[in-house]
Amino acid sequence: MDPSKRIKMAIYTLKTTANREDQVMDFLISHVQKKELDVYAIVRPHGLRGYIFVEAASKDDIEAAIKGIPYAKGILEKPLDYKEIEHMLEHVKAQINIQKNDIVEIITGPFKREKAKITRIDKVKEEVVVELLESAVPIPITVKIDAVKVIRRESEEGIEDEQRES
Repeated sequence: MDPSKRIKMAIYTLKTTANREDQVMDFLISHVQKKELDVYAIVRPHGLRGYIFVEAASKDDIEAAIKGIPYAKGILEKPLDYKEIEHMLEHVKAQINIQKNDIVEIITGPFKREKAKITRIDKVKEEVVVELLESAVPIPITVKIDAVKVIRRESEEGIEDEQRES
């Protein structure tokens, strides 16, 4: 490939209101998709409050994406080198070990921090159907596999006790 035609990418730091990073990410993803901007990755490192890393073709793409987003305070001037943030990133396993009847915690979206039970798994779409445990009426909710974290297995003690009480 001709080096002059190679896509230039840079990682910029987006400053946000502390504890509003997830909301900013949701808005940012929506704006990028609607406006078809050259944004390639959006990362919110755990433990770092008030900042999101955005990989894009240019700072202009990020500025266009954050326009009108509440809680987005601005972009730091200097782009980062990948080596500067590599230690903050967690490499995700290709295979997610999740089974029917697992008890999970939802880690993103409107049901964040809610506990639920897996009722169905669609590995092709990378989605699971869960029922919230603390809901008065069991309503099936479909979420992405990476939006849940397994906290207990069906075979572990405690779940059998919960089933007997029901």
